[in-house]
Amino acid sequence: MSESKRKFLSESIPVQLLLITAGAIIAAIGLELFLVPNDILDGGVIGLSIILSNLTPLSLSLFIIILNIPFIILGYKRMGMRFTVNALYGIIVLSFATGYLHRFDVVTDDLFLATVIGAVILGFGVGLVMRMGGALDGTEILAILISKRRPISVGQTVMIMNVFIFILAGLLVFTWETTFYSMITYFIASKVIDMVVEGTEESLSVMVISEHAEELAKSLIENVGRGVTFLNGEGAFTNDSKKVIYVVVDRLEMADVRTAIREADPEAFVIVQRVSEISGSNFKTPVH
Repeated sequence: MSESKRKFLSESIPVQLLLITAGAIIAAIGLELFLVPNDILDGGVIGLSIILSNLTPLSLSLFIIILNIPFIILGYKRMGMRFTVNALYGIIVLSFATGYLHRFDVVTDDLFLATVIGAVILGFGVGLVMRMGGALDGTEILAILISKRRPISVGQTVMIMNVFIFILAGLLVFTWETTFYSMITYFIASKVIDMVVEGTEESLSVMVISEHAEELAKSLIENVGRGVTFLNGEGAFTNDSKKVIYVVVDRLEMADVRTAIREADPEAFVIVQRVSEISGSNFKTPVH
């Protein structure tokens, strides 16, 4: 599928809503058929909803909506109407799906299997919703707002909140054994979410400062098959002008890049960074 067609599909409102619906239902399957019946919870609002549904006669589906309302309001003020509609729709679908699936029997009562399989299913569903511009958990919105006011990242903020939720679960509702399984669930689900949102094809940007820039650039073009860009650099201490090589490659091509650098200039200064998104140009088309 071409990039333009993929972009059109991702921006098409009917397709967005269809995939958000699918993602929310998949997440509900992971919760109600694997995790919740085995006293295993996820982090964030979903985790708090599971705790409160065990402490009160109210259902999990009801708490998912009630606890997310303040975050939806924050999202509307900070992130716009489109995000708010997508998030609210996804949360409503998740709530109804968990309510409907609650009547079915658990798939497995083996804690290890329930943790791994449930976390993968939950992570895939949540990741699909996030990829379509929605959300099923409002704590990430709060984490974004906190990170703008304090020197702490979104990921660190979410982790701190989830540690508090897991400790609360261990003290009030579940055993410490299932609490530890819940931490494993959160870790697995977060990795699956990253894979779904960012894709499995990892790209890397490479910057090289070398005394043999021309030779190295030629080697990269011929052996790796990627376009190379020269950036003009200047040493702050020596004031010497230098050519800085910049190239973006797939993870699997990194071995060829290292070989080319080692052969052309073993003393080259190399910086490698992960690239989360690439658009435009002809990155998928090798240069030969």
